[in-house]
Amino acid sequence: QVQLVESGGGLVQPGESLRLSCIASGSTFTINVMGWYRQAPGKQRELVAAISSRGTINYANSVKGRFTISRDNSKNTVYLQMNSLKPEDTAVYYCNAGYSWGQGTQVTVSS
Repeated sequence: QVQLVESGGGLVQPGESLRLSCIASGSTFTINVMGWYRQAPGKQRELVAAISSRGTINYANSVKGRFTISRDNSKNTVYLQMNSLKPEDTAVYYCNAGYSWGQGTQVTVSS
């Protein structure tokens, strides 16, 4: 099994930045794709960005050009740099690897 722990959420104003981190432990050798998902109140969970062990990246159209996903395989860590945040980015952000999910970290963008 893989355990995931996120950190880095918080309350920011529109236009500001946040960096999320997710550290994996356990059977990390089984991990190929790691990703970030988000779920806003009353909405379904959606993919934000994902990165494979070889560095192939996918982004949701809504975050392209503003968010950057990266990965440090030596530290079993995936990051999500979020710039130019908008109120509609407000959600609980979850780290994912295969069947494993983190506990989520709240990101709130509000003036």
